[in-house]
Amino acid sequence: MRNLVLALAALLFLFTSVRASSSEEIKSMNVKRITPVLLVKEIEPLIPFWVDRLGFAKTIEVPDGNKLGFVTFQKGNAEVMYQTYASVEKDAPKEVSLTAGKGPTYLYMEVDNLDAVLASMKDAKIVMPLRTAFYGMREFSVQDPGGHFITFAQTVAAPQH
Repeated sequence: MRNLVLALAALLFLFTSVRASSSEEIKSMNVKRITPVLLVKEIEPLIPFWVDRLGFAKTIEVPDGNKLGFVTFQKGNAEVMYQTYASVEKDAPKEVSLTAGKGPTYLYMEVDNLDAVLASMKDAKIVMPLRTAFYGMREFSVQDPGGHFITFAQTVAAPQH
């Protein structure tokens, strides 16, 4: 019985030391970037939205037949990617592609000139009118041509707790 207790104690020690080591490795990991990949029926209607309205550059495009299957838009450190459902079906495992079209994504984008963004969206589909939220952000939301929702926000005051 004593040997069983010692063996269990050794296993417990080994398990906790492996978990601690793994946890320490995760804490020391630096996240260099996190980029949303939004799935859409087609990419072409999004190009004027991101390039003309918001001033992003189209930095990557991957054709899929006579259309685009994937694109990356970038402005400074901000980046967003779009991929078509058809491209995902060809590219991803079946369990991923089956759930790919389950609903829109919501992005929250902090900007330094909300009035300029609002002016660029004058004929876009605004789904939340301009407001000042209790947490100190002036913001509004649009729906992009792919069906996803984007809230643009600018700090106006320290958040109220």
